[in-house]
Amino acid sequence: MKNHLLIILSLFFSFTLCAQTPEDKIEELGFVLPEVTAPSANFVKWRKVGNLLFLAGDGSEMKGKLGKDLTVEDGYAAARQTGVDILSTLKAACGDLSKIKQFVKVRGMVNSAPDFYDQPKVINGFSDLMVEVFGEKGKHARAAVGHCSLPSNIAVEIEVVVELEE
Repeated sequence: MKNHLLIILSLFFSFTLCAQTPEDKIEELGFVLPEVTAPSANFVKWRKVGNLLFLAGDGSEMKGKLGKDLTVEDGYAAARQTGVDILSTLKAACGDLSKIKQFVKVRGMVNSAPDFYDQPKVINGFSDLMVEVFGEKGKHARAAVGHCSLPSNIAVEIEVVVELEE
């Protein structure tokens, strides 16, 4: 019995030492988290309420309207890059991305031409990245909606709510 316990403990510690943190996964994917910028107006980048963390909308540097100036692939890339920026904000807010218990809700806004209907395909760029980094914890309830315009003509803006470990 004692030998079985030692084997189980050995396997547990081996797995624990090999387990990747979200930061490890970000590095493995080749991303460098940028510095978090100050808000552009009279608001905060995040607000913690209980064990929920609400992030203000973060937008892509890519400019233009999907279905007019940009393709779905361009939008996917913009949403993915917005995800990298959001990871930076999350890290600044909680100090360690391993403190994220799960993603709860995502609202993806897409600067869309009137006849553009592929907003979900665009916001998949964000959702796919969160699952790559966090696994099952990165899956979330989501809205992907079109807007006739977004601030500064950005292609994508995304809001996030995560639950933190207690």
